[in-house]
Amino acid sequence: MTPDQIATAAAMLFEAERTGTQCPLLSLSYPGMTLDDAYAVQAAFVARKVAAGARQTGWKIGLTSRAMQEALGITTPDSGVLLQDMHFETGSTVPAGRFIQPRIEAEIAFVLKAPLAGEVSHADVLAATDYVAPALEILDTRVLRRDPATGQARIITDTVSDNAANAGIVLGIERHAPDAIDLRWTGVILTRDGVVEETGLGAGVLNDPVTGIVWLARRLAQYGAGMEPGQVILSGSFIRPVEAPPGSRFEADFGAFGSVAVRFS
Repeated sequence: MTPDQIATAAAMLFEAERTGTQCPLLSLSYPGMTLDDAYAVQAAFVARKVAAGARQTGWKIGLTSRAMQEALGITTPDSGVLLQDMHFETGSTVPAGRFIQPRIEAEIAFVLKAPLAGEVSHADVLAATDYVAPALEILDTRVLRRDPATGQARIITDTVSDNAANAGIVLGIERHAPDAIDLRWTGVILTRDGVVEETGLGAGVLNDPVTGIVWLARRLAQYGAGMEPGQVILSGSFIRPVEAPPGSRFEADFGAFGSVAVRFS
């Protein structure tokens, strides 16, 4: 993609979020789009939001489960940017119209106390982490999920361009030392309106949520970037996304690890 095309695609995403009206599939508008192009569009989209007053607070890692990777025909996760206006307190209510087609995922959040970049190890991630906490990610899509004319579903370049479908984060109040719990066995029971919709274990994230942080550090290093102290890193969902229609309420029970709740008005 040319610089002008990247800027145009980013403007489409920005306008879609502002108006609450999804834009066409970028993969159809730019059929030759590569994954590098998609990350360039994401960066331009986020830059527009920062220019409008947003501030980066961290990163998200997505597509960490084999099921989601196979569905999109990829073998690697993706990543997006967290911004301060995406943060909701546990127990809060999301205002009506805040998102277009929200969905919920359950994750383990890492909050850093030291920078991470480059060829880091599992031990490096644990040493750089201040604490881990239960979290919900709110997904949204500024891009159509499926083109109405052709029936084509969005693909990885659409998702990455769209800031990896990231839209919100709800962080639990519990705090744990990262090496005090076996995160592979940290589980969740997610209910919507009191009905169990999904369950899962941390091992669903690349066999260990820490592995996702290792992957992100190495990916960011390719672009001369890294993670900073104080940033929140969503390590990837270990359940499928659950639709969040108006009026729904979600509770994520992580057992001894904690809990998170959110409502949609």
